[in-house]
Amino acid sequence: METYDLIIIGGGPGGITAAIYGLRSRMKLVMVEKAGIGGQIALSDIIENYPGFPSLSGMELMGKFEEHAKANGLEVKYGTVKSIKKENDLFSIALGEETLSAKSVIIATGAEPSKLGVPGETEFIGKGVSTCATCDGPFYRGKEVAVVGGGDTAVKESIYLSKLASKVHIIHRRDQFRAEKVLQERLGEKKNIEYHFFSRLTEVKGDKSGVTGVEIESVKDGAKKELKLDGVFMFVGIIPSTSFVECEKDAAGFIKTDENMMTSQKGLFAIGDCRITPLRQVATAVGDGAIAAMKAEEYVSEMEGRLYAGKK
Repeated sequence: METYDLIIIGGGPGGITAAIYGLRSRMKLVMVEKAGIGGQIALSDIIENYPGFPSLSGMELMGKFEEHAKANGLEVKYGTVKSIKKENDLFSIALGEETLSAKSVIIATGAEPSKLGVPGETEFIGKGVSTCATCDGPFYRGKEVAVVGGGDTAVKESIYLSKLASKVHIIHRRDQFRAEKVLQERLGEKKNIEYHFFSRLTEVKGDKSGVTGVEIESVKDGAKKELKLDGVFMFVGIIPSTSFVECEKDAAGFIKTDENMMTSQKGLFAIGDCRITPLRQVATAVGDGAIAAMKAEEYVSEMEGRLYAGKK
């Protein structure tokens, strides 16, 4: 079986950056990606906080990342990793019917949107319930929609939807957003936004044709009311894609790392949204990827030195 110096699992900003640094260090590496290069950020309508690019779409930015990595000789294998096991200093990565071997591994699998668990949410996924305004927003041109959440993603996607929908209802448990101030200012300029503060979504209603409305409830007094609308966009948090990884995590499943991006298992690194971090942005994922790749190269070099010394 062929053994790599490094296997990177996940092709988002952090994973691509790690690949570029690893390849420039002349590591023998491969990237494993289950869908397509770019990750969740490729679905973003606009990115304005990545240095050097004042404004461009997530797809455009990730296209540049991918082009850069492939210019350095990046090899990509497509598939879903089932498990990672370590034995005698080598990692075995089960990828469907294929098993890969590596001296070090970087987990860059990101996270997936959380669910509220309310009635109708799962039933109407793809029929009016969405977690991607860029993907599904055009279907609601001239219609009324709701956005649930108050972070950067919720506010950013509300601004995007306001360009398409006749009205956007924002449902938020608090009376203040957690989003960047500049995003809040832009949101405040929109005339077709209706705010439902101190409210939570309790049910998604619909019929055979799809979503017809939602029920919301006041977190103050429990008063309920219905909103008639055609679509609901959920932005209520994320769940890390780490179930296949055996290492120390927090209660939510985010991987614990040290300042070198090393997990509790030597030779296994984690970067980006899947690890415990105070900020989840393209810029921070890129920094994580650079650190992890350099530390992985150091780890492999030290390991090869130990192996060589043992043979003498």
